[in-house]
Amino acid sequence: MKPAVVKIITPFCRGLLRIGISPNMMTIFGTAIVVLGSWFLLAQGKLLAAFFVIGAALLTDLLDGTMARISQNGASVWGSFLDSTLDRISDAAVLLGLSYYLYKEDNQLFLVSMITIAVSALVPYARAKAESLNIQCQGGFAERSERLLLLGFFGLLYALGISWALPTGVWLVLILSAITVIQRMLIVWKATRGA
Repeated sequence: MKPAVVKIITPFCRGLLRIGISPNMMTIFGTAIVVLGSWFLLAQGKLLAAFFVIGAALLTDLLDGTMARISQNGASVWGSFLDSTLDRISDAAVLLGLSYYLYKEDNQLFLVSMITIAVSALVPYARAKAESLNIQCQGGFAERSERLLLLGFFGLLYALGISWALPTGVWLVLILSAITVIQRMLIVWKATRGA
């Protein structure tokens, strides 16, 4: 769906650039909202509000990338680094906020959510390390957007009173993250087999 969404948001992104908002400003703004929403809403158990605030803030990830591509200067090395680094902060903030909520609730799922943080962090690390070795390592079953969408969807169901939804979502994100890390390891293994 990304190409269709990018086509729809491109005029809006052009407008943001015209009024002086840079892709980097959008990246920082989105990350700040995710971090604040994760602490003040998600961690405090305001799950429905967290879903909408964090979900809206995560849309800035589409905006900043599109803005960078269509701007006069194009995507910069610094902008790419900033975006990737702040994405990791956003991911960690969401999972830490959820973990804190589960810890306060004395929920056994707390430990699973902490393991999910560690395994999810390996997904972008595997790609970054591969690319530092000049090996293309995109793909895998559950990239960042898929993981966040799954967590958001099951979190919303839980906020609406479906008790099994949150455990299902956290376990699913953990399992799919592990599969994605293995997939990326296989990509690198195949690329280096003859080396």
